[in-house]
Amino acid sequence: MIKKILGSILLYGVMAAVLLPLLVTLAWGGFRHERVMEAKTLYHLSDFTADREREAAVSSDSELEQYVMGVVSAEMPALFPKEALKAQAVAARTYQIRKMREAGSKQVLYDVGQAYATPKERREKWGSHAKEYEKKVAEAVRETKGEIMVYEAEPILAVFHAQSSGKTEDSENVWVQKIPYLRSVDSSGDLTAPNHEVQTEIGADMVLQKLSRYGDLGVSAKTLQLSVKERTRAGYIRQIAAGRLMLTGKEVREALGLRSADFTVEKKGDTFLFVTEGYGHGAGMSQHGAAALAEKGMSYHDILSHYYTGISFEKTA
Repeated sequence: MIKKILGSILLYGVMAAVLLPLLVTLAWGGFRHERVMEAKTLYHLSDFTADREREAAVSSDSELEQYVMGVVSAEMPALFPKEALKAQAVAARTYQIRKMREAGSKQVLYDVGQAYATPKERREKWGSHAKEYEKKVAEAVRETKGEIMVYEAEPILAVFHAQSSGKTEDSENVWVQKIPYLRSVDSSGDLTAPNHEVQTEIGADMVLQKLSRYGDLGVSAKTLQLSVKERTRAGYIRQIAAGRLMLTGKEVREALGLRSADFTVEKKGDTFLFVTEGYGHGAGMSQHGAAALAEKGMSYHDILSHYYTGISFEKTA
């Protein structure tokens, strides 16, 4: 009998512990009211609104897609047409997937040569346009989610550059190896890009010093001359004589920090005047060229198929 009484007391105690908070909650307006009040107190309702907006804009459920968001934000101006941004998203994703497979990694690699902007860096970069640009870039990423470019069933080397000199460059003129989908194509939209043609003056002493990394030029700064001997079909310098050395345009560009290997050069007294066209190595997709094609109404598939010869598309997930 005593055990029954103690058991009943214990049961009632447990029920009271469970039901009493329930009754109090209902008396003050129910579960819904309590949950909203808690959210306001702990997180602020604006935080939930911002989260929902970000989720609606990005709709990404993987680190890869968030990575692509960061690359597109860093590599291409957000004011570019959305189809150009979508082309950049596919190129960035393809490049990453290729590098992950080469490394045998299932994790996203952040040191593969693509620029990347964190959410904080994007807000600082975009300032008052942050909300607008974040949504625009996020949509470009979401609308191409999981999509990559392939050639013979393998992710391509999806290289890109800021702007060409009017035509993109064949891969073998940049990295020696001939790659079938990195062929020279028209990119005349680059001709009207900002700073397409830039003048740079460098003292002859500095030119001699910088180019001497490749060997003895056999001349003094006073007698040094640079003479273009051959250009590629895209217009970039293939060979240029520097004193007694024969160099490539790429070597001169890298040594002197020029914007591209498509340049003219003239010596004036003790100074060399370089006039460059375009910006970057010139192979693969031109970002300004992509924007120009998007302005003409081309889709991101058409843009990418233009810059990467003979490729096709597939989904990674």
